Amino acid sequence: MSGGPARLDPAARRTRLREYQEQLLERMQAAKGGGGAPIQQLGMQVGATRYLLDLLEAGEIVSPVALARVPLTQPWYLGLANVRGTLVGVIDLARYLGEEGAASPGASARFVTFAPTLGVNCALVAERVYGLRQASSMQREGEALRDADGNLWTPLSLAALVREERFLQVALDHLDNQ
Repeated sequence: MSGGPARLDPAARRTRLREYQEQLLERMQAAKGGGGAPIQQLGMQVGATRYLLDLLEAGEIVSPVALARVPLTQPWYLGLANVRGTLVGVIDLARYLGEEGAASPGASARFVTFAPTLGVNCALVAERVYGLRQASSMQREGEALRDADGNLWTPLSLAALVREERFLQVALDHLDNQ
């Protein structure tokens, strides 16, 4: 037996992280049921828009990795990335939504993967991830929410996004190339 606290090996750290994530999910589910703390969402910026994602729909937040381009795909489909041994399709949501001149991501960019429960190995490029936001403390303005600092946030459902036929059709239509 050692006399001091042992440093956790990588496997033990992953186990502790997984346990923490499970506890967080349990708290989120309890909050959705009305029996706990206010619901928090993940805040991120894509293009010029700030979005709020349900934590149950978001997977990991990772630094961008090299992309393998896939020929004959939509301009908003940036390619495939290897995220922790899993191939993930990377989407430029700003371009998908028709935002012109979507800037290339800078040093603060991250890939936000979809939760495994959504059944799609996919990630969005976020120019910036703001962390947890408490939507219940924001004022509703139409479909958006305004925080105490005056920032406008748009709720984004990844579950609804993966149900869109257009989102699932990343291949160019053969007529588009003529």
